[in-house]
Amino acid sequence: MASMLGPGSSTANIYVPEEWSEAANSIAYDSVTSPPPFSFICGAKNSGKTTFSRHLLNILLQRYGKVAYLDTDVGQPEFTVPGFVSLTVVDKITPEEYCMFDKSENAGRIELPLIVNTPGWVKGIGYEILVDMLRYICPTHVVKINISAESKNLPGGAFWLDGDCDGMVNIIEIKSAQQDNFNRSVLVQKDASLLRDLRIMAYFRQCFPSDKPITTIKELAHAVASHPPYEVPISIIKIRHLHCQVPSTETYYSLNATIVGLAVSSEESEDLPWCVGLGIVRGIDTFKGVLYVITPVPASTLEKVNLFLQGFIQIPTCLLQ
Repeated sequence: MASMLGPGSSTANIYVPEEWSEAANSIAYDSVTSPPPFSFICGAKNSGKTTFSRHLLNILLQRYGKVAYLDTDVGQPEFTVPGFVSLTVVDKITPEEYCMFDKSENAGRIELPLIVNTPGWVKGIGYEILVDMLRYICPTHVVKINISAESKNLPGGAFWLDGDCDGMVNIIEIKSAQQDNFNRSVLVQKDASLLRDLRIMAYFRQCFPSDKPITTIKELAHAVASHPPYEVPISIIKIRHLHCQVPSTETYYSLNATIVGLAVSSEESEDLPWCVGLGIVRGIDTFKGVLYVITPVPASTLEKVNLFLQGFIQIPTCLLQ
């Protein structure tokens, strides 16, 4: 591998059909006096939700100067390492070669429009989560990206409402960007596991100076293995397992050689702690009462961490070899 790509990296030209551009422009410029749009992007897996969201983001930046981007696709987030639901305020055009814009049109408005990007899990529990999100967020625009396999698409209309749509939401249905000669959707198949590993590796690459010669996976694995870890006192850390119950006697065994979320919890935010980053638990010394943690989170922030969150984010296998 020649290099490690970070979130938001673009490696190829991306085709944006006229239908997509018209949809994005209608969201951004429907009304000069209306409040900023809240746009909810949904559709089947690999239909192009993230690509459309990026395109819409760049169009909105031309008018508003800043745009809020709520990413609920925790498997392949746009601006963070995998595992996070994130809200990012973007004030620069994202690096996409397809985006054509005129800088002079940036009006620098104070109001912030919102883009909500969603995962492609649109059946079963995934569908129920999507419906709940739509009901709570109450978007002004819902963009549904359809593919030629009708059975994999979301229902038509305002499917998340119990009754008729009250006219307060604009529903825009567009087709997936790539079509074959028979007008069927050609979905870009992505190796989701590989992409997650690349982003996790890019994240922990930040533990080292940018001028340090690390260009291959092997060099990164060696650097991580030899990197001095932080010593975190066990006495100040609470452990929360997010997806399973672990006997108290096995708590520290379950943490060893895993990736954990580094969080700051208080009485006000106990149910929704602030996660400041990820760390690799390199080892545990129960006699000294310390956890050895490797993380790019700066020491000044790490001092505030009092909670470790253990989920399902795995260390890339190549870093363990």
